Amino acid sequence: QVQLVESGGGLVQPEGSLRLFCAASGSIFSIYRMAWYRQAPGKQRELVAAITSGGTTNYADSVKGRFTISRDNAKNTVSLQMNSLKPEDTAVYYCNAAIMTASVPRTTRDYWGQGTQVTVSS
Repeated sequence: QVQLVESGGGLVQPEGSLRLFCAASGSIFSIYRMAWYRQAPGKQRELVAAITSGGTTNYADSVKGRFTISRDNAKNTVSLQMNSLKPEDTAVYYCNAAIMTASVPRTTRDYWGQGTQVTVSS
């Protein structure tokens, strides 16, 4: 059993900062790509940022220069530092990871966290 648990969401004023955190636990052999997605009311879920196991990152154009994704491979965690937040960043943020399980037969699939609400408002 593999779980992703997010934390760090909340209410913040425009131009403020928040840091999201996600920890993977369970029967894990290896974690490949880790990412953050978000879904605003009435909109489709969209990729915010992703990072490979080697540290290569990519970002949505809307967050480039404001958000930074990072990971700790030894601790199976991924973080998203969000600066200069805007009201349009308001959404539920989801952690996502491609994980190979340690149990035999080893399988690799995507796992999702439960989501954490980020609200940017004055």
